[in-house]
Amino acid sequence: MIYCSDSTFKFGSADLTNLPVLRYAAKFKKPMIISTGMATIPEIKQAIAVIKKAGNNKIIVLHCTTDYPTDVTDVNLSVIPRFAQELKTLIGYSDHTLGIEVPLMAATLGACLIEKHFTLDRNLRGPDQAASMTPAELGMMAEQLKQVPLVLGNSIKKPTEREKKYIPLVRKSVVANTNINAGHKITAADLGIKRPGTGLAPKYFDTIVGRIAKRAIKKDTLIKQSDLK
Repeated sequence: MIYCSDSTFKFGSADLTNLPVLRYAAKFKKPMIISTGMATIPEIKQAIAVIKKAGNNKIIVLHCTTDYPTDVTDVNLSVIPRFAQELKTLIGYSDHTLGIEVPLMAATLGACLIEKHFTLDRNLRGPDQAASMTPAELGMMAEQLKQVPLVLGNSIKKPTEREKKYIPLVRKSVVANTNINAGHKITAADLGIKRPGTGLAPKYFDTIVGRIAKRAIKKDTLIKQSDLK
């Protein structure tokens, strides 16, 4: 996305193998967006090589299926992460399906740019009117796409700030399943697991079994380390 500007060259899928044109355009050193409908990976790599050899590394490759509208069985979004791994360029997606679901899915797979046809009236003549969005639909898709980075977040798994308040409420603790006398060697039958989660977590259950109670522990009382020898 950092490459896009009003001076960006966009090449449709039909020109992916038009290497003389790609070579010529690359010399201007402007960002180049190339669609890949009908193409194989070797053809795409060849086009990229030609552009880079001409001294231009500002390339966005769009995964694309040339069919209007494209059936969902032909979308093959799994290509997007493969492109990212093999092509070493920015990757986007040019969509010809109906609706906005597929572009949103493409964005979650790493597409940095979404191309979608739009029309003022689907009743107009033309081969791709049926697969085009109205301006209102396009606006809706754009708003939904803005949510994708927020939903994806980062790869760190930890409690959110909002989750933390639920931990003591919904997690569980080890409790006395019955009245336990001081000096009693605790067995599994003596213990239960109940809310709240403010005591010893159930993951310590097995380490409590076999310990000696320092003091009397009433039924349904949270087990504490200080209760045990």
